[in-house]
Amino acid sequence: MELNADFNKRVVVHSDQLEWIPSPMPGVDRRMLDRIGDEVARATTFVRYAPNSKFSAHTHTGGEEFIVLDGVFQDEHGDFPTGTYVRNPPTTSHTPGSDEGCTIFVKLWQFDMDDRAQFRKDMASELSASKDGVSTAELHRDGREVVTFSDLTAGASFINDDAGGVEMLVISGSVVEGGEELSKGAWLRLPAGAALNVVAGSDGAKVWIKTGHLAYAKAPEA
Repeated sequence: MELNADFNKRVVVHSDQLEWIPSPMPGVDRRMLDRIGDEVARATTFVRYAPNSKFSAHTHTGGEEFIVLDGVFQDEHGDFPTGTYVRNPPTTSHTPGSDEGCTIFVKLWQFDMDDRAQFRKDMASELSASKDGVSTAELHRDGREVVTFSDLTAGASFINDDAGGVEMLVISGSVVEGGEELSKGAWLRLPAGAALNVVAGSDGAKVWIKTGHLAYAKAPEA
């Protein structure tokens, strides 16, 4: 399966306009944003766990990172409340689920295969002091990518021109980019060489951004 697999094009997905698609596990549904591969795939996805649902135990051969958007995600390593950013690098394993239900934004098979840094962070607690209406937390940095979380006040402008492509998820509020309003749940991907230039809406915005990684985009290794 290929979905939004041309990384040389600008892509916007308003996720609230997508239907939830059942996964192989009862009570776990998905909204797919981009994908190369079938059930094992380089993928960017919203995943919704119904209360008391679980996914089967599995190893993340290609690594997994995710944000908890609502509810509490759980596995044998603990509880991960709303606003948590998690990196589970290649070779890690778990049995995910949620007692109360939750929604996560998750990326699979997008790690350096030698990465072994496993961690979790409360994104809001990592924010720097506000400058010109923008507070930013650097969540992760390595030779391939930079991952950040930013809180923008109403009307604040924000530019990111890092090399290697830009990906943004609007977690709350709204921004305007390229003349288009992107509200909560909107996902934007810009190709290498394109700068991200946004202005926050009247309620401000919270956005997750990854840069540099699109140069390494490919299907999962066999």
